[in-house]
Parts: sequence; C-alpha cells; structure tokens
Amino acid sequence: MSLYEIAFAGQVVPGAPLEQVQANLARLFQADAQRIALLFSGRRIVIKSGLDAAGAEKYRATMERAGAVAIVQALEVEEVEMAPPPAPEPVATPMASPAAAPMQHGSARVIPRDEYMAAFSDVQAPDFGIAPVGADLQDAKVEAQAPQVDLSQFSLAPVGSDMGQAKGAPVAPPPDTSHLKLQE
Repeated sequence: MSLYEIAFAGQVVPGAPLEQVQANLARLFQADAQRIALLFSGRRIVIKSGLDAAGAEKYRATMERAGAVAIVQALEVEEVEMAPPPAPEPVATPMASPAAAPMQHGSARVIPRDEYMAAFSDVQAPDFGIAPVGADLQDAKVEAQAPQVDLSQFSLAPVGSDMGQAKGAPVAPPPDTSHLKLQE
C-alpha cells in the first residue's frame, strides 16, 4: 500500500487573489494569521502525512478549491530488517573474556523527505535501553552547601529595646480656642 503526504509551498491557483486564498486556508485549517503567514513563507511545509491515495486526493482537491496548489508526494518507505535481540549473557567464568561475545545492534535507515530533513540523515544517536519498573531515572541530587558568611560584626539587642526606629515629630500644643463662642 502506497502512502502519500500533502505539502504546501505558498503557491496559489493561477488567477486566484492571494488575500482570498489566505482567508480560505485560515477557515479551512482553523488557523490564525501567524500560521497562515508561515504557510505562505515560500518554504515547503508538510500539511498531512501517511495518507492513502483517496485521502491524498481529497486533501488536494479541497486545497485547490480554496485556491492553493497542494503538493502530493508518495512516501518512500524502506523496509528495515531489525537485528535479532542480543543473546543472554553467559555467566562469567574465569576463562571467559568480555570481548568474546560481540554485541549486535540494529539500525534503521531513514530516507529524508526534503533538504531540511536531509541534514539529520547521518545523525548517530545512542541506543538507550528501558529501565526496569520502579527504577529511579533521575540522578542523585547533590546537597547544596550553605555559604560561609561572616556575621561577627552583628550583635543582638535585648528584647523591647529601641532598634533605631524613626522618631515621630513632637506633638504641638493644642490651639487656643478660648476666644470662640457658640451662639444659639
């Protein structure tokens, strides 16, 4: 069964106004203006991957009705034969050496779909295993050392002593109101 991917590189159907196509794709993909601007940046962007022929044709026709030229490309899937699992390690004996049993590692080859992915085709990643159930995956945390601070220049005042708070302004004498009278 062949699989296909749908990509878009910012090309519009001849005669279609660019603003109208952008508005149509924004409605079609329910995307904001920033994502639509990214679609029309000129770079080839994969919209959907892993479609069968009917699904790919449906996407292409829908995008064409919206005014956009979709790129339909068949995915090249390379069959990869996985290496058999490593044999259980024999019990160590004084005569057996660690180099006597070579390890076999399986590797998969990926065919890049564009120039961007081609940059990652020769990356060699380590083969990580799976930890047993209940294993602690985080490294042990190093205890932080308390900083050495010299506090010898400070002293404590007795309880209730004045700690140098700002003094309030002296209270002024009340104004003389003896000359004022109330009339009925």
